[in-house]
Amino acid sequence: MRFDESTFQKLQYYVYALIDPRDKKPFYVGKGKGNRVFDHLECALKNPTTSDKYEKIREIINYGFIVNHVIIKHGLTEKEAFQVESSLIDYSIFFDHKLSNEVLGHNSIDNGLMSSDEVIRKYNAPKLEMIDSNCVLININRTYKRGSGVDGIYQATKESWVINKNRQSTIKYALAEYRGLIVEVFDISEWYPVDTIDENGKLKVRWGFNGVVAPLQIRQKYINTSVEHVKVRGSSNPIRYTLEIRSKTKHSDIENLTSV
Repeated sequence: MRFDESTFQKLQYYVYALIDPRDKKPFYVGKGKGNRVFDHLECALKNPTTSDKYEKIREIINYGFIVNHVIIKHGLTEKEAFQVESSLIDYSIFFDHKLSNEVLGHNSIDNGLMSSDEVIRKYNAPKLEMIDSNCVLININRTYKRGSGVDGIYQATKESWVINKNRQSTIKYALAEYRGLIVEVFDISEWYPVDTIDENGKLKVRWGFNGVVAPLQIRQKYINTSVEHVKVRGSSNPIRYTLEIRSKTKHSDIENLTSV
């Protein structure tokens, strides 16, 4: 199935869902134009790449079914399509409906779906103006599954990071930052190496830590405070050692770090 040229012009940008016909539930939400909605099926059949989305499509076909395609909203600008797509992905994640999307929706972290309590904390939390030299600030937006409690925050914070081995001995506390708020503080007892494979298939050693929730007096100093006002827009570095806003290339304060 494909759209013809005249249909392209009427659809403009659109948001769509891929549906598993066995339970009639969506397993992927996307946005695009032209025949984008149908391209996933072709890629899954011709491309050996492994992903949750492609594996689901292949599974459906192997069982003798056909993936259903639903156009949720059309006649959109690209910006509008991003917003609709992001809202649907946020909604699914919040209500624990698993999608095969590998990334969050556009601007989901900054202004995506939040509970009323999260909104109040985000916009009314006291600003954190500085962190002690024995602390590291770790952003867990991409590793934390909201609602999973303190243990979920700990698992999202503890590994794995590119961090100078000499610096490790100076770090006592890890501040877990989610969506601009410090959501927990951990007392680090030890660092350990984590073997990872980079995008080129090469072995890389990163680091994780073992620890416990920090003592009350330390937690009270940082917990539920905001660092939104000092976030470096466009930076993908998940770790900071200071709240001073400087050039993103200043590696003395912000190391070029990525999580696995």
